[in-house]
Amino acid sequence: MEPQLLHDVTDAVATVVVHHPAKRNAMTAAMWRALPPLLDRLAADPGVRALVLTGADGTFCAGADISTLRESPAEAQQLAVLAEEALAAFPRPTLAAVRGHCVGGGAQLAAACDLRFAEEGALFGVTPARLGIVYPASATRRLVSLVGPATAKYLLFSGELIGARRALRTGLVDEVLPEGGLDERVAEFTRLLTSRSPLTQAAAKEFADGRTDRDAHWAAQARGSGDTAEGVAAFLERRAPRFTWSAE
Repeated sequence: MEPQLLHDVTDAVATVVVHHPAKRNAMTAAMWRALPPLLDRLAADPGVRALVLTGADGTFCAGADISTLRESPAEAQQLAVLAEEALAAFPRPTLAAVRGHCVGGGAQLAAACDLRFAEEGALFGVTPARLGIVYPASATRRLVSLVGPATAKYLLFSGELIGARRALRTGLVDEVLPEGGLDERVAEFTRLLTSRSPLTQAAAKEFADGRTDRDAHWAAQARGSGDTAEGVAAFLERRAPRFTWSAE
């Protein structure tokens, strides 16, 4: 099978799989180009309530295919930035499910997700210093926001790989699961996400990502949606809420 991005939507969860197992799921230029339009299509689907990004055959993503860097390093980096920004802007909750190597551009993609769950044995690295590449400003800021400036500098200056437990301690990873437990936990957690208020999630994502000028907009959305009244009623009646808000 050619290197590509596979996708599926099941039970309101979109799953995107980086598929290039011959090179540990390294991203080719074509794969970088394909990600933003794929995300646009999934974002336009009102049935998608959450998105999971993962890799095929037991590894997440070993970064950019080095052959693309040799051909045109500036273009390859720009494609990676566009893909990263598209993932960060996805309007519903996103979760990176990480096994094996999550390195270079793979770490860039994982950091662009809202959450990261990793299996024991996963390895994380931000490796531009090994290749003489200037890491993009947007990706650097995102890394700093997750792990703080000191750990970001450690990762960027050294290019060293760190294990899942250390990644958890630094804030790069949100949960670490035992071998064989990642899929079950991701399925459990995404079921939880899709049961919660999409209005709350959409507003929280904007605010957490630094968009703090839309309080009035979200207050109006809450007043018009009826979801607050539904949530309170469901709590008092001891039943699951039926939230109806969706983005315009």
